[in-house]
Amino acid sequence: MAQNRKIKIIVAKPGLDGHDRGAKLLARIFAEAGMEVVYTGLRQTPEMIVETALQEDADVVGLSSLSGVHMYFFPRVVQLLKEKGLDDVLVVGGGIIPSEDVPELKKAGVAEIFGPGTPTAKIVEFIKQNVRSRD
Repeated sequence: MAQNRKIKIIVAKPGLDGHDRGAKLLARIFAEAGMEVVYTGLRQTPEMIVETALQEDADVVGLSSLSGVHMYFFPRVVQLLKEKGLDDVLVVGGGIIPSEDVPELKKAGVAEIFGPGTPTAKIVEFIKQNVRSRD
């Protein structure tokens, strides 16, 4: 990643999950790590998330799911990003995601899944190491 601009991350809560305490905490941690953060709020469709990524010229989309919708919503976001020509956007996910679902999510294009208890420094470092330069 070129150092002349901040990493821009979209933090999104797809689906009807109404719990965003973790997503808000991560948004603050990303901001404290020097990233520019756009939090989309609750109850976002994949289309809304991808439109925000497009409008904001995002480098990263971070998806959070606690309600079991990750197997549909996460791959759908990746698919829509590709359709919009945004296949260089790094997609990461987190929340309550069974370990047996992780390989399929990665196969679908999600770069990494972070479960409960993952040190936030590990998440920040992963993003910094894996974000692609778009300058």
